[in-house]
Amino acid sequence: MFRVVALALAAALAPAAYAQTNDKFVVASLTEGVWMKGDLHVHSRHSKDSTNHGEARIIADAERAGFDFLLISDHDNHVNGDTAHHTWSDPEFRSDKLLLLYGAEWTTVRGHAVILSARPYDEKKLFDIRDARDVVVQKVKDGLGVHLSANHPTNKDHFGYSYDLVDSLEVWNTVRWAPNKTNLMVWDDMLSSGRKIGARGGSDSHHGTVPGSTAPQAIEATANNVGTPTTWVFAPARTREAVIAAIGRGRASISANPYAPRVELTADVNGDGKADMLMGDNARAPAGPVRFTVKLAGKREDGAYHVRVVKNGDVFATLDVGADGSVGFADTPDAEARSYYRVEVEGPATPYPGVDNFAKVAGPMVAISNPIFFNFDPAF
Repeated sequence: MFRVVALALAAALAPAAYAQTNDKFVVASLTEGVWMKGDLHVHSRHSKDSTNHGEARIIADAERAGFDFLLISDHDNHVNGDTAHHTWSDPEFRSDKLLLLYGAEWTTVRGHAVILSARPYDEKKLFDIRDARDVVVQKVKDGLGVHLSANHPTNKDHFGYSYDLVDSLEVWNTVRWAPNKTNLMVWDDMLSSGRKIGARGGSDSHHGTVPGSTAPQAIEATANNVGTPTTWVFAPARTREAVIAAIGRGRASISANPYAPRVELTADVNGDGKADMLMGDNARAPAGPVRFTVKLAGKREDGAYHVRVVKNGDVFATLDVGADGSVGFADTPDAEARSYYRVEVEGPATPYPGVDNFAKVAGPMVAISNPIFFNFDPAF
């Protein structure tokens, strides 16, 4: 019996084209999939704290930037949980180019989270139990079959529920980079504890432009618009279900805007010169060194890009990206303990056409990857 269990666990953790296939997220292999980009935290006029931000304006901006998916995440408390008869029933909630996800910003006194769903669901059920104990929230969330993602975990509306409830975490919120540093600390704490939580970004954009006004709300969209930052996912198909599954699995990375380079992190576990693992994958640590590759995909700006490798919450190495847009490093993960590796990329800001003040506000962060994991418990 012990041998059967041991073999099953080894198979679950073995590096392969479909590493960790026994988890609840169905994802693409390393080669058979498509990269898609979008924004998972945007507010329209159905959020009462927004200005001149109709859904048609938001969707048009997303289409112009070449997005594949979008979540318009209006505050559910502004409509007493009735998102279905506001955001989703708005005649402007339509696109022939975007996968429009269903969801809302679950807005409570204990913090905020976005809900992601591939189909309409009853947001009011979550709104009605927003003050309940975590065990009740978990039961309702599971019953609805939705993805819950913690928003801006360290600002004044920090996520005050158990992180065992969440399927992903917003580590990069809005165009301004500096306030997000503490979000990474929370994420690293969760990862170090064995919680395999995927990271995503969200612009949290509330406002369009108001001609003739220079008030902060009236000009927000000139710097913080849809896609600042942008979340990229690698999924087997261009469907809502595949997008949400990739976010939960961690088959994703974040870039400063839709035109900034996308970062990819892969690992060669067996030394054959080919990638065995991609961001979000989990495998048993091999006996020898693992060779990692960091690649910046897309157009790069003039100037140097620097990669900060984070291992188990600490800086492992700082590397310069080569002329081909890539850089490698090697390390031998602990044979028994958990290990994870993720990267942060800093460098020149990429212009965002039509968002003319982006570079004036954005910080040095260009991209963040999800981790590659070793010896994490698939059943945690």
